[in-house]
Amino acid sequence: MLSRILAVVITLGVILFAGWWSLKRDDIPYEQLETIYANSDSRFLALDDEKRIHFRDVGPRDAPVLVLVHGFSASLHTWEPWVADLKRDYRVISLDLPGHGLSRCLDNDEIGTDQFVDVIDRVTNALKVERFTLAGNSMGGSAAWNYALAHPERLEGLVLVDAAGWPRAAGESDDRPFIFRLLEIGLARKVVKDLDMSSLIRPGLEDSFADPAFVTDAMVDRYSSLARAPCHREALLALSAGRGTRAGATAESLSAIAAPTLVMHGEQDNLIPFSHGEQFAAAIPGAELKLYPNVGHLPQEEIAAQSLEDLRAFLTSRVHSLAPADASGLPTN
Repeated sequence: MLSRILAVVITLGVILFAGWWSLKRDDIPYEQLETIYANSDSRFLALDDEKRIHFRDVGPRDAPVLVLVHGFSASLHTWEPWVADLKRDYRVISLDLPGHGLSRCLDNDEIGTDQFVDVIDRVTNALKVERFTLAGNSMGGSAAWNYALAHPERLEGLVLVDAAGWPRAAGESDDRPFIFRLLEIGLARKVVKDLDMSSLIRPGLEDSFADPAFVTDAMVDRYSSLARAPCHREALLALSAGRGTRAGATAESLSAIAAPTLVMHGEQDNLIPFSHGEQFAAAIPGAELKLYPNVGHLPQEEIAAQSLEDLRAFLTSRVHSLAPADASGLPTN
């Protein structure tokens, strides 16, 4: 009897291992990814022989500067609808955070808010940009408000798009996509580290939009492929494990932000409740709040035209003196 049970256990183990092995995927070299996801505007800031940060810097050199920072597992591509429009009147710098997009990893044991704030500072200093408006989405929004606290003298404006960092209240419902909750489990992180995650990435992306039709095969391929850059999976798992720094927002700390601030938030955001956007706006002195019905976690993609119109109105009235441009239609690439 014992031998039969052992045989069954061994057989199941072999089947599970075979399934795991069939889903195992190797890293994709940066050089191969760059042929697909870099373009003629792509630049790299070399921090040493191996560590490079990918960014794009477009628009008039003498125009006001906007710096755009993406969220967890995303890349600068999330800002393309905004960049295509804004580069007519602004100098627009979008960047890939360490362990994301085409940027190399720095120190995955230290990955988190402080590292991201430092990278934003390094990129803007290298480009000799003294003052700018900083916009961040999700995790990038957390980096943005933390940058505003660390370097207030450099910001002309602050834009928080479904920003992370406000602590989740006790009893607050957790409607985040399954993949985000899965990656919080230590054993699950170890098991999925080297696997093809496309089957989980698609529903995760679909949950990020109120209209899942925004999710295309090309988008899923981009998220999946860039996550397979050398060390990126380790970086994403380190962030999921809460490694490094991750400061929580408080009304007291945010009250120190003096830069004109615009808070944007989709009311159908399944990752970060829109109530967090309301709390950010209430805590930051003079902040303007834009809530979007039937919009998810990525207003810069899902309602590019409306969010651009609101952004331009904010920049014109609160930050810069530019004649408003027409943002009534979706920008063309």
